[in-house]
Amino acid sequence: MNLKGNSILLLFFIVIFTSCDDKRFYDEYVNLDGKWTNKKEIKFSFEQKDTINLYNMFVTIRNNNNYAFNNLFLIVKMDQPNNIVKIDTLEYLMANPDGTLLGEGVTDTKHNKLWFKENFKFPKSGNYSISITQANRETGKVKGVEELEGITEVGFRIEKK
Repeated sequence: MNLKGNSILLLFFIVIFTSCDDKRFYDEYVNLDGKWTNKKEIKFSFEQKDTINLYNMFVTIRNNNNYAFNNLFLIVKMDQPNNIVKIDTLEYLMANPDGTLLGEGVTDTKHNKLWFKENFKFPKSGNYSISITQANRETGKVKGVEELEGITEVGFRIEKK
């Protein structure tokens, strides 16, 4: 390949790998090595100065075929700079009735972008923190699953509307 061909190929890869995500305000992940204990609280912190525009917030989950449940139950806590704490218990569908995992991905690892808050306006500028814990239970049991297998990463994403 000549110099011009190499330059075009290099430019193509630069554009592909540096294309920006215009909506993204915040996007972080925590690696769990395939197991998420019910004692493990995943924490994210960010500073928000914009109290005018609307944002969409998501919990992002990467899971693999070791995930044995159809649903995922989460407790998500948001600490706001005005000393208000909001706690939500959320349920997400993670598999089809036949057991095949939902989410994007061509391998056995799937990426799920799960709604947390839609059209959210931050009430006050300052530091916010998000804490996420898993709250799965087996059918008919009161005690929660202590070690949830198949969850490889937990993330939190905020997109400007």
